[in-house]
Amino acid sequence: MEPVAITLPILIPMLLSLVAWLSRGSAVTSRWLLPAGMAALLGAAVWLFSIINAAPGPIRVDFGGWEKPLGISFKVDLFASIMVVVAAVIGFAGSLFAVSEIGRIIWRKGYGTFFFLLLAGINGAFLTNDLFNLFVWFEVMLMASFAMLVLGRRRFVFEGATKYVVINMISSFFFLSGLGLLYGKTGQLNLDEIALGLGNAGGDPVILSTAAFFFMAFGIKAGVFPLYFWLPPAYSNTGFATAAVFGGLLTKVGVYALFRVFGGAFGFLSEVTGPLFLVVGALTMVTGVLGAASQFHTRRILSFHIVSQIGYIVLGLGLFTQGAFAAAIFYIVHHILVKTNLFLAAGAIAATGRSERLEKLGGLLKGAPLLSFLFLIPALSLGGIPPLSGFFAKFLLLREALREEAYLYAAIALLVGVVTLFSMIKIWGEAFWKETPRPEGIEGYRIMQIVPIAMLGAMTITIGFMVEPLFELSGRAADQLIQSNPLYVETIEE
Repeated sequence: MEPVAITLPILIPMLLSLVAWLSRGSAVTSRWLLPAGMAALLGAAVWLFSIINAAPGPIRVDFGGWEKPLGISFKVDLFASIMVVVAAVIGFAGSLFAVSEIGRIIWRKGYGTFFFLLLAGINGAFLTNDLFNLFVWFEVMLMASFAMLVLGRRRFVFEGATKYVVINMISSFFFLSGLGLLYGKTGQLNLDEIALGLGNAGGDPVILSTAAFFFMAFGIKAGVFPLYFWLPPAYSNTGFATAAVFGGLLTKVGVYALFRVFGGAFGFLSEVTGPLFLVVGALTMVTGVLGAASQFHTRRILSFHIVSQIGYIVLGLGLFTQGAFAAAIFYIVHHILVKTNLFLAAGAIAATGRSERLEKLGGLLKGAPLLSFLFLIPALSLGGIPPLSGFFAKFLLLREALREEAYLYAAIALLVGVVTLFSMIKIWGEAFWKETPRPEGIEGYRIMQIVPIAMLGAMTITIGFMVEPLFELSGRAADQLIQSNPLYVETIEE
């Protein structure tokens, strides 16, 4: 039963991508196949989580009939299964918004196909236990995301998407270079075998070089300082449903890889990598939030906030304690939900106010009171206002920083939280509070735009009132991550 449950989050979107391609001639079929498929994926993800949550430890499945460490290896622990569930939630929410936003021409060009492929690549990256297979899933994500960026878009968007691809190809080069060095040194690319065989290799220059290549590769994907420069232009010039899924998930795949490699298999390098990640996390927070504060375009503000919030998560990796990992996992889930919701809300704001420029917006508090309320939920959560999820995510991480006497980094995180709240208030004041500058008034939003925003907002509130059991779950996931060792793995040969 476990092999089926592990592979369904990849097989469902892969098979549905083919169905979507074959049915792309009908815009109606393509449009509604996407949320139906995402609902099926969500069901499979919840089933997988229920199995892993009840299991005594991570479950590993080796496909292909090869002896270890050859073949295709999947390993699912609580961290991976949580990420698969959250990815399915975001895919479902994004698909609902896409139904009302994406035009017939783009559906007929295969938007649904590439959406499904993107989710297959994301889930493959979460579930794989082999670094080369992780590289393959990264390339699937890159191909699908590039197609989603350029479908039906204008020339300047295509140019931005090309830069996005070039930067990610550089990331692929670093990743392949690290893989080559690691395989040449150890003959292994399986994460369990690496963790078992490199425990005393901390000072080896080849291993340190491998770690540097992996940091560059995953750092670009995650958008950490100084490797984030590609992110705001790419995410602010595409469709809102696409930007929401990208903003919620793509950088988190890079963060997940950082935690999986440097928090697990390469954990023996923590004395070297820990201080590095603390500095990188702080610089990522500061540069991202300053970039957001200087912008007056809703999606560019939100894109820079992706960067700043990644800094908080990387800070947890730098602290390298069980409590910091638990807080970081909790923060990842919170941020995925909130950031996706903010991009969707930005889409509803643009549809209602007919602009993304703050100076051209206004009057939405009177003209769209429901949207005003729904925007406040993720906006205040991102700023860390209680009792929403963002307050507890920041609190748990800051508590661990203070326990580890990382006072400077805790102070930076607090200051960044204040500036984050300022930029959210700036959007509120310009788009909702002031009078509309348009004499013709504002337009109404579509119900399918509001449904996913309300759904994610309800989840954000729920997390705020269920902190204790959810943080306990994050703590168990952190335990399994730190204990990334074959002794803790149940192996199933398929």
